[in-house]
Amino acid sequence: MAASGLIALLDDIATIADDVATLTAMAAKKTSGIVTDDMAVTAEQAIGIRREREIPVVVAVAKGSMFNKAVILAPGALLLNAVAPWVIMPLLMAGGTFLAFEGVEKVIHKLRPHPEDEDGDGKADPIPDPVAFEKMRVDGAIRTDLILSAEIIALTLGEVASAPFVTQAATLYTISIIMTIGVYGLVGVLVKLDDFGEYLATHGGPRESLGKIIVAGAPKLLHAISIIGTVAMLMVGGHIILEGIHPLEEAVHHLLESVPAWSAGVLGMVLDVLIGAVVGLIVVAVLATGIPGKLWAMLPKKKKA
Repeated sequence: MAASGLIALLDDIATIADDVATLTAMAAKKTSGIVTDDMAVTAEQAIGIRREREIPVVVAVAKGSMFNKAVILAPGALLLNAVAPWVIMPLLMAGGTFLAFEGVEKVIHKLRPHPEDEDGDGKADPIPDPVAFEKMRVDGAIRTDLILSAEIIALTLGEVASAPFVTQAATLYTISIIMTIGVYGLVGVLVKLDDFGEYLATHGGPRESLGKIIVAGAPKLLHAISIIGTVAMLMVGGHIILEGIHPLEEAVHHLLESVPAWSAGVLGMVLDVLIGAVVGLIVVAVLATGIPGKLWAMLPKKKKA
């Protein structure tokens, strides 16, 4: 009897583990755009940090990211799914809209940089206190990560919302660990890539040419990752919005069925990007009118004691 009970328990554990693995893979695929952007944003935050402090800064941001996911976001998502599951789809739509808006805003920022982003003499301001500058960068990266991590958790919750509670929790924490280690591990490699190239270049021989190529290519790689991240944000945001608008989803589904199978995947991604771009532009246009700010100002504020 005891043996059969143990076998049943092990079978249940194996089933849960299989479900968690499947759901984690699905969530990882859906959150890939956010991860790419997260990686690009964090790598940019390391620019200007002293070389010997780059890895400690990445580790500090990674710890903050794990705290965001494990202590704040995952428990909040589980509680929300337990008491108000109907909120999940609106939250996903809001997250998709935010991704689309952020993607469009990044494109606009690249095409029309704000005057305050540039110095009059074209030189960067001196850094009076490296320690304070490092803390500012770490705090800023963790705040940004909170938003991106919230989107990752929300998208993952959308995949596991109907699963048993244990599977939900295991999947949320598994995706949190995988994404944190994966993103910040790659960021650590990226920020030290130029150092590695410099090391090869200074040791002569056949490694010198490779080192020079790495040193010259590292900034271009970071720039490429930033562009890919922006496109991925539009694509993921557009896809989330598409799934939330059933008539539009059905129309796109019929369209994709009418084209050759080899082109359906590419066309689907292009349509996701276009939907994200359109929604993002609409949000930018609405914000540009100043109406949301005026409405916010009209709301009653609490009087200070």
